[in-house]
Amino acid sequence: MLRLTAGRMGSLMARRATVALTTSSARMASHGHEVSESVDMSKPMYSDRRESPLPDKPYKDVLTPADKSLKEKEKGPWGQLSNEEKLALYRISFCKTYPEMNQKSSEWKSVFGGMFFFLGLTGLLVIWQAAYVSPPLPRTFEPESKAKQLQRMLDMRVNPVEGFGAQWDYEKNQWK
Repeated sequence: MLRLTAGRMGSLMARRATVALTTSSARMASHGHEVSESVDMSKPMYSDRRESPLPDKPYKDVLTPADKSLKEKEKGPWGQLSNEEKLALYRISFCKTYPEMNQKSSEWKSVFGGMFFFLGLTGLLVIWQAAYVSPPLPRTFEPESKAKQLQRMLDMRVNPVEGFGAQWDYEKNQWK
């Protein structure tokens, strides 16, 4: 009996070792270059921000031959450049202009749409629960039952000094 247990224990340990080897190699294989690329944050980066109008690097790193000739033309007098060429030079260094950066986004519409959708869904759920899940209200919530309770409390003279009994005139049987 002991031999049988020791044999099973040995095979179990061997299985665990092979499973551990295969899972660790699978884990190591999954952490290759195809998972995600890391960004080196120590290098200068481009960003369009109103607070920092001059980014660390220009928008376009790799220039086309047309862009290179335009950059050479930039070194000369700017009076000879057309407005389109000036705009193209601007677009080499910057992605957006100030009016484009200041333009409001329409994200608020989707936020409000999502809020109203979930509020409507919640309202439908509450209505459904009130109709099909919640038990009916007890008879003590009916107006005639409330009136009887109030009359009984007045007859018992509940809180005659500071409560609602103080507002009742017991001699005339009416509210003060």
